[in-house]
Amino acid sequence: MGADEETARPEPERTDGPQQEQEQEQEQEQAGPAGLDARDRAVLALEARSWRTAGAKERAVREELGLSSTRYYQLLNGLLDRPEALAHAPVLVNRLRRVRDARRAAR
Repeated sequence: MGADEETARPEPERTDGPQQEQEQEQEQEQAGPAGLDARDRAVLALEARSWRTAGAKERAVREELGLSSTRYYQLLNGLLDRPEALAHAPVLVNRLRRVRDARRAAR
């Protein structure tokens, strides 16, 4: 193989730009079952678990998901409005919607 043949090869695409990161995130979201990405499924799975204390749940949110409690509940609340989440975990999502609606009505 000569030097001319080596330079004729195309360079591999770079994946370190923001556009490539967005495309990768979109592919991951589309690849997940029911249209949810891995983080969304992890949030729903964590919420479905039962907890003896609130502190244990908050600790699990930080350790397993790497999120603050506030951000976790923001994501969870957003998931409750998504049909993909309802398709993925209908019993959990409907229960959480009822709890949310009851709290809103009590205000």
